[in-house]
Amino acid sequence: MTQSMAIGIREVLMAANEKFMAAFNQGDAAGLAALYTKNGQLLPAHSNFVTHQPAIQAFWQGAMDMGIKSARLETLETEEQGDTAYEVGKYTLQGEAGQLLDTGKYVVIWKQEDGQWKLHRDIWTSSLPIPAS
Repeated sequence: MTQSMAIGIREVLMAANEKFMAAFNQGDAAGLAALYTKNGQLLPAHSNFVTHQPAIQAFWQGAMDMGIKSARLETLETEEQGDTAYEVGKYTLQGEAGQLLDTGKYVVIWKQEDGQWKLHRDIWTSSLPIPAS
């Protein structure tokens, strides 16, 4: 019996997201990158693909260096298909003083790697209005 069958994929992914939030909120970009598959990819808006753990670590370190100090994830929907799962959710990013920096939605494709569910493809988009020019 797989880990996800024992307690349900939603709970498994929510527990993985707790690890993500803890690493992010502690400023641990290396810990964040380790939560992705070896061939993981970020698909950030207004940017190129960010591929493999070293580049993912650098991306998240850059986000932290720009002042994002807290990430909160809320799982809305999950589904599992063998060694792959998807998750749809909402996120909130805050700065040092708790100010709202961004809020939006995300889709993650998860893969089992070395017996653990890891982020494989991670895409998100802001729900904030585009600033007027």
